[in-house]
Amino acid sequence: MAINSRDEFIDYIKRDLGDPVIEINVEEQQLDDRIDEALAYWREYHSDAVHRTYIKHQLTAEDITNKFVTVPSDTLHVVRMFSPGSSTTSSRNFFDIKYQMHLNDIADLHSYIGDLGYYEQMQQYLSLLDMQLTGTPQVNFVRRQYRLYIRGEIEDKDLLEGDYIILEAYAYIDENTFSSIWNDIWLKEYAVALVKRQWGTNLMKFDGMQLPGGVQINGRQIYEDAMQEIEKLRERIRLEHELPADFFVG
Repeated sequence: MAINSRDEFIDYIKRDLGDPVIEINVEEQQLDDRIDEALAYWREYHSDAVHRTYIKHQLTAEDITNKFVTVPSDTLHVVRMFSPGSSTTSSRNFFDIKYQMHLNDIADLHSYIGDLGYYEQMQQYLSLLDMQLTGTPQVNFVRRQYRLYIRGEIEDKDLLEGDYIILEAYAYIDENTFSSIWNDIWLKEYAVALVKRQWGTNLMKFDGMQLPGGVQINGRQIYEDAMQEIEKLRERIRLEHELPADFFVG
C-alpha cells in the first residue's frame, strides 16, 4: 500500500516493528524526532532527495551593501552563478574593452560566407575571451546561513543594484508537495531502524525486569540490533545512492 503522508509513514513504522501485536514503547514526539532525523540524513546523501533548479534574483541596494544574497531555505548547494548582463554577447558599455575587441578584432559574421565549423570556432573564441576578460564569478555558499557571498563582482561594479543573477543550485524535494518520497525504500528502512534504536534506548533502563509469564526485558539487544542496521544503511546510501562530489563543486 502506497504511503501518502507523514501520519501514514508513522503507522507503517509501528506496524513494521510489530504494532499492534507488540506494544512499541516510543512516545509520539520521539517518533516525530526520529522521522525528522531520517529525512535530514536522506536529504543529505540520497540522489532522489534533491533536484537541480535555477534561482532568479534581482539585486537590491541591501544586497550590494551586504555583498551577499539570501537564498531559499530548501537550497542544499549552489553550483555556480550566472550574471546575464556581463557576457561578451551583451556588453554594457560602448567603451568596454570587450566591446572594442569585438568591434576591431572579430570578423564580421554578417558579411562572411562560411560554414558551421567557422561559426563554432568563433563561438569558442568568444567564450575564451569572456573567460579571460570576465572570468567566472566567485561565490561562496554558506548553507547554514542561507547566504551566497559574492566575491569581486560587487567591488568591481560588475554587478549593480537592479541587475539580475541566476543561480544553478540543488534543492530539497518538499515532502508536503511530493508525497511519493514517503515510499522511498531506503528512507523507510532507515526510519524504522532509528525508531527501533529509540525503542531500545527507552527500554534499557528496565533491562532484566521480569514480566508476567517469565518474559524478561532486553532493551540493550534491541538497541544493538538497531545500531547494526543503521550502520549498514548509512554505508549503503553512501555507496549506492550518493551523487558524485563534483556535482557540488563550483
